[in-house]
Amino acid sequence: MKRFLSSVFALVAATTIHAATISVTVYTTQKQTVTGFGAACCDGAMCPFGADTQPVRLLYGPTSKVGLNIMRMEISPNFVGDVIVPEWGNYDTPYDWKGSLPSAKIVKQRGGIVFGTPWSPPGDYKTNGTAQGGNSEEQGLQEGRLRKDCYDKFFPWLNSFLAYMKSNGVNVDAVSVQNEPDWWVSYSGCLYTPQEQLELVKNYAHLLDRETYPGVRLISAEPLGFDPKYSNTLLNNAVARDQIDIVAGHIYGHAPLGNMKSASTLASRYGKELWMTEHSSTDYIQSLPNWHEQLLFAEELNECMLAGCTGYIYWYMRAHWAFVGTGETKYGSANVKNRLLPRAYVMSHFSKHVTGSTRLTTSRDMTSGSEAALEYSAYIKGDSLIVMAIDTTKTGYDLKLNLPYPVRSGVHLLSTGNEASNLCQQSDLAIAEPTKEVTVRMPERSLNTYIFIIDNENTAINYVTLPNPDGPKTYYDMQGRKLARPHGLCIERSSDGRSRTIMVWQ
Repeated sequence: MKRFLSSVFALVAATTIHAATISVTVYTTQKQTVTGFGAACCDGAMCPFGADTQPVRLLYGPTSKVGLNIMRMEISPNFVGDVIVPEWGNYDTPYDWKGSLPSAKIVKQRGGIVFGTPWSPPGDYKTNGTAQGGNSEEQGLQEGRLRKDCYDKFFPWLNSFLAYMKSNGVNVDAVSVQNEPDWWVSYSGCLYTPQEQLELVKNYAHLLDRETYPGVRLISAEPLGFDPKYSNTLLNNAVARDQIDIVAGHIYGHAPLGNMKSASTLASRYGKELWMTEHSSTDYIQSLPNWHEQLLFAEELNECMLAGCTGYIYWYMRAHWAFVGTGETKYGSANVKNRLLPRAYVMSHFSKHVTGSTRLTTSRDMTSGSEAALEYSAYIKGDSLIVMAIDTTKTGYDLKLNLPYPVRSGVHLLSTGNEASNLCQQSDLAIAEPTKEVTVRMPERSLNTYIFIIDNENTAINYVTLPNPDGPKTYYDMQGRKLARPHGLCIERSSDGRSRTIMVWQ
């Protein structure tokens, strides 16, 4: 009887732990090509500003554990020639263009993209005479806007930043119009309405010296909640549209599948990239993020991709809620200075594998909402087919994938917790023969990257001898870096926003 009961209990246990099956179909419909992922090197969390380059050494480049390839830096209003001009506030270290140089040089050496964002133009150009976004109540509540008689000075000022960086060994890839033009702040800032930004770009952006600095791209102003009125006002004007290369914004207070997805409609129609250039998750917590919070960050990355994002740039790269530890023991013993934190490994699922890929649609693409219990996305890069899957629940599942191309092998990258042993575990996926149907495991509370190799006889790569001459096109290598001309295996992006992977024989 004891043996019989044991058998019954074993059968019940086996039945209980058997995972339910969820089916996801990946289609051939191609969406955006992903330029990459990054973080900001700015004053504050990077102090002593510019002196410590260990964060970028840990985070950037294809051989790093994280694989970031985009770095954001502030175009400080305080720098004029070689003189630090105090605008407001007290800084323990120099707050100038020099601070970002050491890190920017390393990112460029490792094949990355660097871009600059002004929090404010020089105070002399503004209505309140200071770098502050708007004066405090004690100061009279005066708005800080770019004076109309200084509109013609704005882009020449950006040129001076480009000149300084180039003379010091860094060719900047892009500059933005303004950080958060819709947010009144007491720190460095500048207010613009959508119409004021249109007037500035339409009438004066031609002064950005693209001949002296070939390849430099212009990024739209970056509204706090990715308000699409800012980008749509620009893109609906033919003159301004020709000047803007990248539509950008932040997602504070607005989930990616809201305003950002709305802004992507015109951006995609006119072949503009869509970058999320700043957001921080759980930045006010008094300890390292727990694993559920890390999974919510993974969902944010995933939803940005589903919204049409081509570039995702986190806020500070070094903070206890970011990628590299600060050493402040009050946030826990794991917050070791200049050591990678769990969030860096979560980011690596996307930055190391999605960069340079083209997103494919799936049967479970989300169209609205946030923090779903289960999320998916899929990508193609060369002969690799990549599926991302996030499970925030207590239940694990078998994931049946219906793929658009036969695959012959695969790898599963798995993260299930904040401990080092639970981050980016790797295992091979056994595939006996080329097939379009693969069932994989998706454990509870997990972030999963499944990378399949497409069978050579059914490859998705188009081999061509010459690029299609019809219409303007841009080309990127498989790391998301822009190419002057196509060669080898690369990504072709047409003016209507469509992308494909091609092989160009020379």
